Amino acid sequence: MKYKVFIDGKEGTTGLKIFERFEKRNDIEILTADEDKRKDPAERAKLINASDITFLCLPDAAAIESAQLCTNPNTIIIDASTAHRVNPQWAYGFPELDKTFREKIVSSKRIAVPGCYASGTIAICYPLVKSGIMPADYPVVVHAVSGYSGAGKKAIAQYEADDRDKGLDSPRLYALTQMHKHLPEMKLISGLTYEPVFNPYICDYYQGMTVTVGLHSRLLAKKVTARDVHEMFASHYEGCRFVKVAGFMGEGVLTEQFIPANTLAGTNEMQIFVYGNDDRIMITTRFDNLGKGASGAAVQCMNIVMGVDEGTGL
Repeated sequence: MKYKVFIDGKEGTTGLKIFERFEKRNDIEILTADEDKRKDPAERAKLINASDITFLCLPDAAAIESAQLCTNPNTIIIDASTAHRVNPQWAYGFPELDKTFREKIVSSKRIAVPGCYASGTIAICYPLVKSGIMPADYPVVVHAVSGYSGAGKKAIAQYEADDRDKGLDSPRLYALTQMHKHLPEMKLISGLTYEPVFNPYICDYYQGMTVTVGLHSRLLAKKVTARDVHEMFASHYEGCRFVKVAGFMGEGVLTEQFIPANTLAGTNEMQIFVYGNDDRIMITTRFDNLGKGASGAAVQCMNIVMGVDEGTGL
């Protein structure tokens, strides 16, 4: 069977990456709009309802509009925007978190793909809360760095311009008002009582991301060592295809005591590192902001829904 797939917003960064991942697949048929009609609601509605699966790679307002255009009860919508990530009627597209997330993806017609920073944060915080190690009201602080591709076409053009501003040569801290759009899902999906303090940096490289959460052991819900925390993560993600926990202190993965952010670019993989000491325990996720943090996660969810190998095209 060939699945009919429509990418609403194929011209954006995420849409283009999804399209690229379909190039060698023979189990799907891509539905496309004529260039002069790609923003026409009637044309989009026709293609959405003719599809088996539609990806929404759009700004939030446009994604909400497109979801409402769907009247075909058999069409599956996979939304890469922020619009539906905290909506309980939508499955949250992070199957590795636990089996209930995977089961909801399989059974749902509406799937919201996690945000890139949110993926890295939730991969850390969800197991910590679920295991009882970290209390839900822990004062979480998240530090993150990302390549500039995650900021969209306008930022990419700024970073790649010949006459760019000198400030772009260095990491730039942003989200200064603590109102970043990924915060609601970080809180809700992780099971946190409060939104984290979030310090993201956009940096002068194209793609790749690290997200880090530090723990003061004296503030945890139970007494644990750094190795205890590592063992919990290794057990939680055991058997996962795309989420892997490195050996303690990065053993088996790191060749020196640095965690570069861009080494998983082009993949759908996520690595988790536990390091530090028994007083201050550090956890870092490393992945591709355009892969497991966006298009890769979307395609993985589609594969799960289709019942094919979840790594197909990834």
